Amino acid sequence: MKILVLNGSPKEKSDTFRMTEAFLKGLGRTGEHEVRVIRVIEKKIAPCRGCFGCWQKMDGHCVIPDDQNEILDLYWNADIVIWSFPLYCYGMPSHLKAVLDRTIPLVKMKMRQEADGTVRHEALADFSGIHTLVLCGCGFPDWEGNFDSLRLMCRQCFRDPVTVCVPEAPMFNVPAAAVVADPLLARFEKAGEEYGRSLTLSAETVAALETPMIPKEAYIRIVNGG
Repeated sequence: MKILVLNGSPKEKSDTFRMTEAFLKGLGRTGEHEVRVIRVIEKKIAPCRGCFGCWQKMDGHCVIPDDQNEILDLYWNADIVIWSFPLYCYGMPSHLKAVLDRTIPLVKMKMRQEADGTVRHEALADFSGIHTLVLCGCGFPDWEGNFDSLRLMCRQCFRDPVTVCVPEAPMFNVPAAAVVADPLLARFEKAGEEYGRSLTLSAETVAALETPMIPKEAYIRIVNGG
């Protein structure tokens, strides 16, 4: 399978990407996959102009001459797209959101109403074979209220993708936290194997991945230097 990974972390030593790497390691055990990782912060991707020039051309490309069209070509041909990023202000980092905003060339202006009443743009081609996975880490100590807006956006944009939101992600790059971080990374490897076999994750697996590594009170105390 062709796997496109959009790494939205601006840091080279990324907390979130450590869990993505573990996931890919497990996924790699399930077959021969072609993995392409795009470090988005290194690409030149301008904000969407809202010009709708792409809807005049209808060729799946943006009229802005930058690196986005390379990503669109990869997206178009992918079997799995993994969006990997840290939580920024309860959503995606701006440079990755620019990538998402500029996927408009993949849909038409023409709209249709779904069975649930939702109105969507028609896809330029049949993308039903693309499986989307969202892996997001944050520096908060728990899940409650921190990922809600992100999950809603992903559900609307990607039509109910497999989404894993992990609190306390900075612990992945703290050597003293390896005693709790390494077992979670091992679970990410197992999750990658599960996804490679079924192209989804069970609710039990997602819950295990999203469970905080240490109690909230202990995490806050450490972050605050206590």
